[in-house]
Amino acid sequence: MLNSIVSTFTDPYAYQDAVRSAQVEVLVTARGDFRTELTRVDLHKLSLQSGRETLPRVGRGAIDAQRTAIYFLMGDQAAGVHSGVDLSPGEIVVNAAGSTYHHVTPAGCDWADVSLSPEDLAAGGSAIAGRELILPNSPQILRPRPALVSRLINLHKAAGGLAETAPDLLAQPEVARAVEQALTHAIVGCLTDEEVDQRSTNGSYRRTVLARFEELLAERGNAPLHLGEICAATGVPERTLRAFCQQHLGMGPIRYLWLRRMHLAHKALLRSDSASTTVTLIATGQGFWELGKFSVAYRKLFGESPSATLLRCDGDRAMRKDSPFALPPAVSA
Repeated sequence: MLNSIVSTFTDPYAYQDAVRSAQVEVLVTARGDFRTELTRVDLHKLSLQSGRETLPRVGRGAIDAQRTAIYFLMGDQAAGVHSGVDLSPGEIVVNAAGSTYHHVTPAGCDWADVSLSPEDLAAGGSAIAGRELILPNSPQILRPRPALVSRLINLHKAAGGLAETAPDLLAQPEVARAVEQALTHAIVGCLTDEEVDQRSTNGSYRRTVLARFEELLAERGNAPLHLGEICAATGVPERTLRAFCQQHLGMGPIRYLWLRRMHLAHKALLRSDSASTTVTLIATGQGFWELGKFSVAYRKLFGESPSATLLRCDGDRAMRKDSPFALPPAVSA
């Protein structure tokens, strides 16, 4: 179905819910005003999206089992670490269908991706390059010739520009088909470049350990979780677990666990009504029993006290209810 949307988010959790091609979790790691612009375009077989983020973060993604996603930078800034490997401008990441990854950014970044089914990508390779594309089963970083990457970026920007300024034109089947064919040709060109510099991300063993770590966090919810338990569940000694987490997440496992719980508390405060809950209930529900320390750490990370978040959101809800001109956190252009 042909569709396009340009949105602005001030709520990181609404933003991560809006991202397509992967189920993502975004954990902002520095204090500041969160603001992200997200553009999404769905063509006949191919979908594309781009985001402009203002704050550093660690993100986890699980790629749709029916889609292969090609990720790259739209700007010249460093993009941090993808699946344990430094990513630079001019490189593209091929995320296999059904794979998972972690991505750490040291600052805000402008990113983009294109996704399509493995079958459609293979068909494009056969038609355009005359040979079958062999897709990796884990994230893979490629550096094609600069001209090929520039063409992919420029075509992506052009499609995003149409979504913003002329969505009705982009919704016309023939225009959408022309954009899709041009992007497919650019993708195949990058993937089949004979001069491409190819790097694989870290091996399956590390991905398996980190996947089990994430599963354990989900299973235990807000229950206390100690480092020894994590090591036993993942099957690696503490030193190895710390090294894997530092490389893929930019921090140790306990810090990552703390950051994730802080964001769960933040999300609950943003989504709750002060008439039906309290900061104490939300904080202890995420395992924070020392409320004074929780409040200090929360203010340092999110720039305001937990009670201010809860009361501010009461005001936001009242404004949206009473004013027909008030906009929600995600605003469609």
